[in-house]
Amino acid sequence: MSNHYDALGVSRDATAEEIKKAYRKLARKLHPDVNDAADAQDRFKAVTHAYEVLSDPQKRRIYDTTGNENGNDAGGGGGGFGGEGFAFQDIFETFFGGAGGGGGGGRGPASRMRRGQDALISVRVDLREAVFGVNKKLEIDTAITCPTCEGSCCRQGTAPTTCDICHGSGQIQRPMRSILGNVMTLATCNSCQGFGTMIVDPCNECMGEGRIRDRRTLTIKVPAGVGTGTRIQLANQGEAGPAGGPSGDLYVEMKVNNDPSFVREGDDLHATLSVPMTAAALGTELNFETFDGEQPISIKPGTQAGEVINLRSLGVTHLRGFGRGDLKVHIHVETPTKPDAEQEALLKQLAALRGETFTEGKLVSSGGMFAKLRDKFGNN
Repeated sequence: MSNHYDALGVSRDATAEEIKKAYRKLARKLHPDVNDAADAQDRFKAVTHAYEVLSDPQKRRIYDTTGNENGNDAGGGGGGFGGEGFAFQDIFETFFGGAGGGGGGGRGPASRMRRGQDALISVRVDLREAVFGVNKKLEIDTAITCPTCEGSCCRQGTAPTTCDICHGSGQIQRPMRSILGNVMTLATCNSCQGFGTMIVDPCNECMGEGRIRDRRTLTIKVPAGVGTGTRIQLANQGEAGPAGGPSGDLYVEMKVNNDPSFVREGDDLHATLSVPMTAAALGTELNFETFDGEQPISIKPGTQAGEVINLRSLGVTHLRGFGRGDLKVHIHVETPTKPDAEQEALLKQLAALRGETFTEGKLVSSGGMFAKLRDKFGNN
């Protein structure tokens, strides 16, 4: 188990102010926004957790006594009453009531520091960017730690003062009549809201919140293969917490724009290639523009409309795994719509050579399809 004091670099008899200063210094140094080291994020989480324990007087007392913040000693014993984890304090609270609200009910003053909320934003990318991945620079409006008071909530040169009602405990005693007679119960102090201290002179910029709303720029790496609805989690990039608390996480939801030339189905891309009727009949070689540049396509003689030519590994990159999908090119055969007189004469000559007979513009016989149908059904 890691030592929280060592994590913050302070001694066991360090004051609350020394612990706070040590945490702020390390948090600014290890925050993922400014430190891209591989272990920076894990160290930042460890430092934040250590501060959450040591900044709470009750949690710190338990940690110093038992060696962990859960209140169980190293030997696994759970206290009195057969080692089942029950203590006299628990029984007292069961019969006489604990305070609710921010004071935590007999567990010391509450901490003003809280984790910030998670945030969700949408980002649009083009299909090409989804195929190969891209770095996107974002501007987001969010809560950041107040740069003036650095999360202390107080005006520079001042500090929170101990509540003169609860004397720093965050709780007050109140008499209550019960079946056992008059007993004293603990309730959250209404004066300090259970924090044990008062912000008498709040920071002018954040009004005592310890954070402000501002716009910041963030560059994210969009991995290849994302699709509409894919979410990327960025740890500690959400809203900053009150009173210098750790930031929440930022979730980026992807939306892929439609492309004028390609349609995505899974990790395959589909496109249409139009070829003239003569090229489809005689065959040809064409260059087709893809996301990977021009690719040669061979149109075999007699290619029919609707045939599909498969270009392997020219589709979308697999998001989880290796390789890419395919690019499927659908052939569309262009038929002349308004042939001139010379073209029409040549087409009729071709039809005659193919055994196709037209009467008043209608095909009445053919050496191809009609001949086969006649042979099969003509004698019925």
